[in-house]
Amino acid sequence: MKVIPTAIPDVLIIEPKVFGDTRGFFFESFNQRAFHQATGLEVQFVQDNHSRSAKGVLRGLHYQMPPHAEMKLVSCLHGEVWDVAVDLRAGSPTFLQWHAERLSADNGHALLIPEGFAHGFQALSDEVELLYCHSAAYSAAAERGLHPQDAVLGIAWPLTITEMSTRDAAHPQLDAHFTGLAT
Repeated sequence: MKVIPTAIPDVLIIEPKVFGDTRGFFFESFNQRAFHQATGLEVQFVQDNHSRSAKGVLRGLHYQMPPHAEMKLVSCLHGEVWDVAVDLRAGSPTFLQWHAERLSADNGHALLIPEGFAHGFQALSDEVELLYCHSAAYSAAAERGLHPQDAVLGIAWPLTITEMSTRDAAHPQLDAHFTGLAT
């Protein structure tokens, strides 16, 4: 695998080595030993989630409060998404900055989103399927979110938002009281 750094330290693009021939292709979507060798990170994924969305749908921005904070490895299995990670780490030099990456079934890239980040995405193709690997199990009590159209963040979603959940639309806007997450 190839690890590609982004403008926000610790948010990494993971590019697998793809073996293709006339039958199609094969690649390891995750190998713990190779991942550790490439990133220096120890991670054990304990929960996988799979979602399907239509073009323009926006999901997020979601995160979990410590001690249930989670690292995510996000891959697009079908279609294309604009995947966003927002740094919520208190004291981070990139606090409240975001990074977006196009993930698609064609490019095979995955985005590694560390603990202390919110995550969301917008479907860019007619139908999208995403796989999220989580380092911590879901905790309803620890679940939080940011409004995806928060003016403080200024995320430039590439398409008109056709739909988002009632829950995501109700997430609060940031204010001066939000000082970040302790990680």
